[in-house]
Amino acid sequence: MKTTCPYCGVGCGIEAEPEGRALAAAGDASHPANLGRLCSKGAALGSTVGLEGRLLAPMIGDRQVAWPDAVRHVARRFRETIARHGPDSVAFYVSGQLLTEDYYAANKLMKGFIGSANIDTNSRLCMASAVVAHKLAFGADLVPGCYEDLDLADLVVFCGHNAAWTHPVLFRRMEAARSRGQRHVVIDPRRTDTAEGCDLHLAIAPQTDVRLWNGLLADLLRRGAVDRGYVAAHVSGFAEVEAELARTDQSTAAVARDCGLAEADLETFFRLFAETPRTVSLFSMGANQSAQGVAKGLAILNAHLATGRIGKPGACPFSITGQPNAMGGRETGGMATTLAGHMDFDPADRARVQRFWGAPTIAEQPGLKALDMFEAIRAGRIKALWVMATNPAVSLPDAGKVREALAACPFVVVSDVMAETDTAAFAHVRLPALAWGEKDGTVTNSERRISRQRRLFAPPGAARADWRIVADVAGAMGFGDAFSWRSPAQVFREWARLTAYENTDRTLNLGPLATMTPEAYDGLEPVQWPVTAAGGTPRLFTDGRFATPDGRARMHPLIATGPAEATDPSWPLALNTGRVRDHWHTLTRTALAPELCRHAPEPYVEIHPDDAASQGVTEGALARIATRHGEAVAVARLSHRQRRGAIFMPMHWTTAYAPSGRANPLVAPNVDPRSGQPEFKHTPARVRPYRETWRGFFIAREPWCAPKGLDLIWRRIPQTDGQLHEFAGRGDNTEREAARKALVQGAPAEVLRYEDPASGTVREAFLLGGRLERVLFTTAGGALPPRDWLAELFAAETLSPPERSALLVGRAPGRAVDAGPLVCACRSVRAARIEAAIDAGAGSVDAVSEATGAGSSCGSCCPEIARLIATRAKPEVRHAA
Repeated sequence: MKTTCPYCGVGCGIEAEPEGRALAAAGDASHPANLGRLCSKGAALGSTVGLEGRLLAPMIGDRQVAWPDAVRHVARRFRETIARHGPDSVAFYVSGQLLTEDYYAANKLMKGFIGSANIDTNSRLCMASAVVAHKLAFGADLVPGCYEDLDLADLVVFCGHNAAWTHPVLFRRMEAARSRGQRHVVIDPRRTDTAEGCDLHLAIAPQTDVRLWNGLLADLLRRGAVDRGYVAAHVSGFAEVEAELARTDQSTAAVARDCGLAEADLETFFRLFAETPRTVSLFSMGANQSAQGVAKGLAILNAHLATGRIGKPGACPFSITGQPNAMGGRETGGMATTLAGHMDFDPADRARVQRFWGAPTIAEQPGLKALDMFEAIRAGRIKALWVMATNPAVSLPDAGKVREALAACPFVVVSDVMAETDTAAFAHVRLPALAWGEKDGTVTNSERRISRQRRLFAPPGAARADWRIVADVAGAMGFGDAFSWRSPAQVFREWARLTAYENTDRTLNLGPLATMTPEAYDGLEPVQWPVTAAGGTPRLFTDGRFATPDGRARMHPLIATGPAEATDPSWPLALNTGRVRDHWHTLTRTALAPELCRHAPEPYVEIHPDDAASQGVTEGALARIATRHGEAVAVARLSHRQRRGAIFMPMHWTTAYAPSGRANPLVAPNVDPRSGQPEFKHTPARVRPYRETWRGFFIAREPWCAPKGLDLIWRRIPQTDGQLHEFAGRGDNTEREAARKALVQGAPAEVLRYEDPASGTVREAFLLGGRLERVLFTTAGGALPPRDWLAELFAAETLSPPERSALLVGRAPGRAVDAGPLVCACRSVRAARIEAAIDAGAGSVDAVSEATGAGSSCGSCCPEIARLIATRAKPEVRHAA
């Protein structure tokens, strides 16, 4: 069956073959987004569809209840709160994981029937700045390009976009285009995998993007590369932008100095952009997640408008979304700052939406954006909150304050697929929602392409679709007639009708889809909006007409400013947070797939060796990362790929997997004043050694929490047949023994034990009927063996005599130990094996793949393989690559 991937905004098509609760997933070669390719996450979907950890029944507190009781309880509490404190005393916080039908239902209930705009989405954290930039420049939130432009472009500029990790399927398309001469420029403070293989890497100083793009525009003016004919016919504001640029020294030397770049590199970029008409500028979280995010987006749009590089094959500015349906949420009004269908809060739009819905009221003004919403909860102004399909206790900045808000809120409802999340721990009511593979509806990807997510499995337990949960609560609140849908097709048809309703000038229009039969909805093929009788629309603005009242795009004068908080001697490092290659958001799905936990198995902080040396931080040891807002402990990774004066931490880990390794409690709650998007990419920080006195690991069949009452740094890493727990402490023998007693309590009586008092090493293995049940290794000063072989032994029903004998050694007899970093998650190929193949003559990614299998499946690791080749290959091989 054809469906759509639930991860990033690429929107890959999937061919899925379910059997029971098992699933074989492969790329859909007919889907235009991915043409059959999948990344490591999509390829591992079959490992994530089991029912372990699922929420399968409504819960009020710790009490399981029937759906009617849960619905009545939620509706009553919301009605009572609204009656006592007004409609703005309640809020919904929703997610780009919702389907369009879910989003539409939630937005309709909040804005049209409760009468407040206090519904915001976690897309506020990803795309809000791009949305505002689009509206200011184009008149509406419109992405002008399509993925075909990435194939056709002669130059691709990646601005704050590590596509090799965050959108690997698109990156592989662009890698293929490089074989015909496409060039890549990467603007990023970090030398990411995307930057590693590019033609030019501009490792700019943090938050100097606007200065860079202003400098580019000034250089285009000097070169005579501005398309003045296009500007005169289609653009307003150019003269004001030109005047603003003239107020600052825009020489290449001055811009290079301010951005921390070599003048020659900047000159190369300026020349490439000026001389390449077919240019696509991709921008993502590095641009958006900033207190200047809107200005960064506008600076990129200014350069494309000034050169007329928009609405043409291979030429456009392109905002790439992070979530599978962030675009659908923006369309349906999932953000607090818009109504539905790209309509705003002006009187005409408000009246139109209210009339279409037949609503008793309509929100009068924009609601609270995400951070403002949770601050209002903490202050007691919002007294009832419904969180749908997201985990704000982990994902929002200054996450400690978010937890304070959730703890203080009188009534919290969480709709989720998982029974236990960091946010669900604060819920008074938990409602079981359908997961991917059970849902049925639509999503919109980064190129405005609507695709179907189709049901592969029957709903488990009492889980329900999110749109239906919303409709049930709306009905219990007295609004049943307006929410009487019986299927997602009915919800979608209503949504499509709204986009066409009294539509004389709105680009977003799904009118031809509003009359689909249920059968046509079931068989809906991917289509790009706006949808006409002739089909979808790949590119916008091809005629030079924009969605403004006069049809002209708007350029905006921009003043380059620094970060919201500058570093200083007390906080000398700039903390940047983001994703890793194989994980997604807060691990609720990807951690179910052990193969996705191998490439980056635990939280880490990446730091330049010079910064590490000045603080006594060493490779592989634990480090304390602190900001004014919080503290975390993570493994130190020393890397020249990290800019001096800056550090990087992944954002994925939660209380369940690494309670001390959560990054977002450290992030300052600074936001772009226009978009409300947080500045995840720059928080002043410092790093110190953790100075653990002992460390160890514990492997068991089930997840364990850190022993209570002990100050341990605890990390859990899922394995194929068990759970690996890494831990460390700063105490003495008493602490170590207390931890040991907690972990061996209830263990089988058969135990193999080794102790070396000189190094403070204890190794124990517990067996039951010859089957390995637990392994505990600790040391105060000795080495610990690799964990892989010990974890593999948990798959065996009984251990062989050689395996038993080698247990406490920690490695298989006669097998070479390969403890290097994992590169290919799909094939479990480590760096050492790839390096050996390179040394034996494999001088290309294809050759390494043939020799080792690495990169032969999803290809997400291909950039890393290329980096290893460049590092180790002989000069003539490196030149050929």
